[in-house]
Amino acid sequence: PGTSPWITMAEAEQELQPLTEQGVVEILILGGEVHPLSPMRKSWFTHIYDLCQLALDRGFLPHTNVGPLSREEMSQLSQVNVSMGLMLEQLTPRLLQTVHRDAPSKKPTLRLQQLHWAGELKIPFTTGLLLGIGETMADREMTLTAIADCHQQWGHIQEVILQPHRIGSRQRELGEQFTSHEWVDVVTLARNILPADVIIQIPPNLSCHPQLLLDCLTAGARDLGGIGSWDRVNPDYPHPTVGQLHQILMEHGWQLYPRLPVYPQYIQWLPQPLLMNVMKMKESGLPLSVSGTTPHGDSKK
Repeated sequence: PGTSPWITMAEAEQELQPLTEQGVVEILILGGEVHPLSPMRKSWFTHIYDLCQLALDRGFLPHTNVGPLSREEMSQLSQVNVSMGLMLEQLTPRLLQTVHRDAPSKKPTLRLQQLHWAGELKIPFTTGLLLGIGETMADREMTLTAIADCHQQWGHIQEVILQPHRIGSRQRELGEQFTSHEWVDVVTLARNILPADVIIQIPPNLSCHPQLLLDCLTAGARDLGGIGSWDRVNPDYPHPTVGQLHQILMEHGWQLYPRLPVYPQYIQWLPQPLLMNVMKMKESGLPLSVSGTTPHGDSKK
């Protein structure tokens, strides 16, 4: 921690250059956290902002998730991001005594505050639950209810990710493994609690078998998130290709659709430079669909 070099603007430019021809739309900005009182915080934030601006200038749609931010930082980043995100993970404070005991930025009240600030600032937002870190089903219900309440107040939550904790090569076990059956149960629970216009997202690279992916869709999931060559958060779990997903879904009566990282109902919130990039994407033929998957015969939302 604290020793990894930041990507330079020149390196970022080099990474962005070939992506347009590959059909890439969204640039996800991630970063290690810097304490709000650290003397590095200002330069850290400026670098994040500049990376977003670079992606925007090259015609992409930036989405930033870099941990808890101040309200002013969120406001500034909303000028160079079509959407932003932060996992609520779990609302129970009990985890601060276990898996989050050395992680002050995981404080549930701090993260919930981010969701409300995003609503106040009219930032299209993605949040979610991290599953299998010591929480109970009652904890999951409490977290989902808090997200639902926040969305009902502000109307800004695009999707909720239900992400199982998967052990990476440099991690240790947290205890009992989160099971496939539990994942389907949580999708069902989420669909019953969340407002109908909040989409449930599941990461396909973290499902151990195609049938689990299909079971989650049947339970109410409708989005598979960003599909890339490498999951930088879970590098030990590569994404299936778009072609593989198309095949799996088509064989079982589902169809995969592309979408933008900002949903149609939120486009009117965007500043003009962001709106221009969104309209260019639309003109190129990318549909502004809301949900990433639909059963055959159903119309796209």
